[in-house]
Amino acid sequence: MMRGPSNWAVAVRKPDGDIAEVHQPIKSPMARHLIFRLPVIRGVIALGESLAIGFRALAISANYAAAAAAKEGEEGEDVATELTRGQLIFAFAIAIGFAVLLFKVSPALITDWIGIKQTGWFVLVEGGIRVTIFILYLFLISLFPDLRRVFQYHAAEHKAINAYEAGEELKPEIVQRFSLIHPRCGTAFLLWVMVIAIFVFAFFGRPVWYWLILTRILLLPVIAGIAYELIRFAGKHQNNRILMSLLAPGMWLQRLTTREPSLDQIEVSIRALKEVLSLETKDPTARKVEVMA
Repeated sequence: MMRGPSNWAVAVRKPDGDIAEVHQPIKSPMARHLIFRLPVIRGVIALGESLAIGFRALAISANYAAAAAAKEGEEGEDVATELTRGQLIFAFAIAIGFAVLLFKVSPALITDWIGIKQTGWFVLVEGGIRVTIFILYLFLISLFPDLRRVFQYHAAEHKAINAYEAGEELKPEIVQRFSLIHPRCGTAFLLWVMVIAIFVFAFFGRPVWYWLILTRILLLPVIAGIAYELIRFAGKHQNNRILMSLLAPGMWLQRLTTREPSLDQIEVSIRALKEVLSLETKDPTARKVEVMA
């Protein structure tokens, strides 16, 4: 799946070997209201849009696979490309609820249970527990064989974007030479959400347990907005060695969520990238378009 400023596209390898494409425009409130384009606020909006698009992209892939299995290779019927509104809201709520409980509420409650009184140490220990849980979670899910293919496609997306931003021709053999790491990756974003949270929560000290939980939930959009600005800035200044050194931990963490892809997987990522570029501009070589996987 690739996302440009105004459009997103997903490419799927079908059982017969062909590549199917689905694309949609992005109807963002940032295009209609100036307030939503302000720093930090735009990060909150972009995060919500990315989550919604991600769910739709997964639905498209799942629907193609289900249709192929049901028809046993038959063609001629349209494939549904959208979750229903109810399904999308339900899946979104479950995913967000699980993430908030595991990575926000649990570390705060564990630190409170330990009984650390001093504010500074409380925030640092809580942040350390949060990052540890996150890294352990990524490590554990990376052991599942079924997720290896997902991580290969994740790396294929990064390689295609890296090749495009380097001005190289988008051919699988050429794209394969590029790094499977990219500064605008969601994995790095999530790590910096947790690191930035340490500094934000420091302003609120160590409140009673119910305020502790509420601050961890209610301040999440603010923290995500700040992290978005950091990742966005890093993506535009990849030649700054000092900045890249500071962001190195987020780049290293991508090793857990990427695996070296095959040429046919890279071909799929290239198809999605080209589709987005063709939608964003008639001549993709005329100007660079910021694309995110």
